[in-house]
Amino acid sequence: MLSDDSEIEVRRFEKEGVEKCIVRFNKESESFELEDLTINETFQFDDIDLVAMEIYELIQ
Repeated sequence: MLSDDSEIEVRRFEKEGVEKCIVRFNKESESFELEDLTINETFQFDDIDLVAMEIYELIQ
């Protein structure tokens, strides 16, 4: 996501065919936005490691 050229990159994560979250990276602000689809909330992060931990929790 960090090396792509587009302004906003989007990745979707699922478990057993059920979408759990969507992660967007905004290159301009260098921030990550994680949309938790299980509870319909969105969280902002500035560190990719924190995003990875949240994704792991959702798909475990």
